[in-house]
Amino acid sequence: MRGVRAVFEGFGDLVLFSGETLAWTVRPPWRAELLLQQMAAIGVGSTFIVAVTGLFAGMVLALQGNHAMRQFGAEGYVGGFVAIGLVREFGPVFTGLMVTGRSGSAITTELGTMRVTEQIDAMETMAVNPVHYLVVPRVLAATLMMPVLAVVFSGMGYLGGYLIAIYVSGIPPGPFIDHTRSMVEVNDITHGLLKALIFGTVVSLIATHRGYAATGGARGVGEATTRAVVMSSVAILVLDYVITFLAIG
Repeated sequence: MRGVRAVFEGFGDLVLFSGETLAWTVRPPWRAELLLQQMAAIGVGSTFIVAVTGLFAGMVLALQGNHAMRQFGAEGYVGGFVAIGLVREFGPVFTGLMVTGRSGSAITTELGTMRVTEQIDAMETMAVNPVHYLVVPRVLAATLMMPVLAVVFSGMGYLGGYLIAIYVSGIPPGPFIDHTRSMVEVNDITHGLLKALIFGTVVSLIATHRGYAATGGARGVGEATTRAVVMSSVAILVLDYVITFLAIG
């Protein structure tokens, strides 16, 4: 019973924290330099791992798609299969998980260290709101950069799928590209970008909240980081299902 109560208390605290963050987002002063720094740290810093993951995800999709469609003589449809899988599901979900592991954990650790070393308390004594100064730039940066990273993931994934399909599976380039154009619609792209946008907001809010509320010294910071990564990963998968159900159902 105590564990269930703790879960609801934690969720309620996260909702209140999110509301406070939203309120401070629209209030001046707007610190553009902090936003750009966080966009570089979250976006540029995660580009390599996202690109590599996307490349191999596309390769695997092409191999599996070719294996399945060969039974029906429809190998040419592999291009559309790879593209739709990337832009609707693999792109936003895998990007969210990669950013969670790399940038989300770093955000929680950084804010948690500032909390346990009383740097956040010192900011409050200097009349600087910590949520406005520390949380808002990170949440905005993650929200803005996650769709960009999802595009990078999908682009590299399609490249990997193309290379495998053409040079390994022997599929002609013409049908591969033509079926991609005919099967992928604008709605598929916007669906994936919307997911990435939501994932970026949720992951950054969970990461900043866990770090902001960390207690108990170095051990507490480590526990907060672990919980942030686990909670963010589960939230991505749950939200992915909910958004897909609402869009398709």
